[in-house]
Amino acid sequence: MQSAAAGWLMTSIDASPSTVAMVQVASSVPMMLFAIPSGALADLVDRRRLLLLVQIVSTVLIAALASVVWLGRVTPFALLAFTFLLGVTSVLVAPAWQSIVSQLVPPKDLGQAIALNSAGVNISRAIGPALAGLVIVAWGLAAPFWLNAVSNIGVILALIWWRAPVAAGSVLPRERMASAMRIGLRYARYNVHLRATMVRAAAFFTFAGAYWALLPLVAREQIAGGPQLYGILLGAIGIGAVVAAFALPRLKERFDADRLVVAGSFGTVIALLLFGVARDPVMALVACVIAGLSWITVLATLNVAAQLSLPAWVRGRGLATFVTVQFAAMTVGSLTWGYVADKFGLSVAHYVAAGGLLVLLPLLRRWRLETTKGLDLAPSMHWPAPVLSQPVEVDRGPVLVTIEYRVTAGDRDAFLKAIAPLEHERRRDGAFEWFLFEDAAEAGRFVETFMLNSWIEHLRQHERATNADRVLQERVGSFHATGAPKVTHLIAIDL
Repeated sequence: MQSAAAGWLMTSIDASPSTVAMVQVASSVPMMLFAIPSGALADLVDRRRLLLLVQIVSTVLIAALASVVWLGRVTPFALLAFTFLLGVTSVLVAPAWQSIVSQLVPPKDLGQAIALNSAGVNISRAIGPALAGLVIVAWGLAAPFWLNAVSNIGVILALIWWRAPVAAGSVLPRERMASAMRIGLRYARYNVHLRATMVRAAAFFTFAGAYWALLPLVAREQIAGGPQLYGILLGAIGIGAVVAAFALPRLKERFDADRLVVAGSFGTVIALLLFGVARDPVMALVACVIAGLSWITVLATLNVAAQLSLPAWVRGRGLATFVTVQFAAMTVGSLTWGYVADKFGLSVAHYVAAGGLLVLLPLLRRWRLETTKGLDLAPSMHWPAPVLSQPVEVDRGPVLVTIEYRVTAGDRDAFLKAIAPLEHERRRDGAFEWFLFEDAAEAGRFVETFMLNSWIEHLRQHERATNADRVLQERVGSFHATGAPKVTHLIAIDL
């Protein structure tokens, strides 16, 4: 209801396309700027307490915005400022909200849980905007904001009631914020599965964001409707999304993630074209239903792909990186389509967005989704504790780890092929350098080396290794001629 009211309110005080599109920008920019720190925060602190605190702050901000609108003191800048601040509260909790889904259901039900969660969001999206139009007519533009503030109390009570399952914690000191952010970004960079998901997200949301940014103007100027029509159009998007959310489990049995994203993208192209030609409510409603079906198909599929690619220790940061890409794409898209609509008209903006998404589809085929299916990302704890001759201060570093392999001549090529993926694994889990050396004087002697910033980062690396990593490392180790490969730990001395 608040989203619908904010969009309509802006058309009432400044109806230029670029200004109306700024409402979407103001809600998206915080995600782009603060998602990475909030992801690190979600991995470092108690997620329930974080959610509870930020929801209280959000409720206060919503009530303040309602007061400004009620008193008739709202300006475009004030509306955008409150939208931005509420976007900040949203980004502070977004990674934590997404991360706790895996705490509520077993891994086999994760996909259905995410779809059900999306259905809940989109049921509210279907009902809320339609109600917002009626509420605005009956009680004025401030009413949806007041109702949102009151409804937030229910969320706060739910968080007070819920208790997260107790998980085995690390015996190591908590990571520092800056280090946690750096490790999270490094992990996202070297996780090829997550990277593919982010590429697909960037391509889709840049173009699909066009109708979200311009829908208030489609309702007001292109169709000459009022707030009731705008609410109904948003409700139609929500209805389409709800239908897609409940249909997704069955669709996933028949189609893989890549085909679902392609189908959702084609649907979005059709919706954008229909928005461009819509001059009556019926055509706009059809476009909205198709848009909702397509939106949740792509969003839920990409979200599941991101979740499946992440182990628990970095889930908040990994999902934050995914959210950053998503909202950065929507921000860039909203600015772009607002500018295009200003210069060339609403219809042209929708046509260009549709054409751009259509052109990109064949170029994205190499970035495959859900390639981690079947991989066990639970901690393996299979690395033996390092043997020390004396105590080591945890902040000493950098640390150089070497692993020596003896490989027969006939296994050389197979060994090199097997060890290549280890670079991504070592870098994902904290290494900032990785090399493989071959002894020029002794055939079959190879030395793998990787470096970490400190001794504690190497100890954390022990905890971050997954069962999937263990399978890979055992395959590499099987090429060692006799016994186990020799591991050495070297710590830099500050002279």
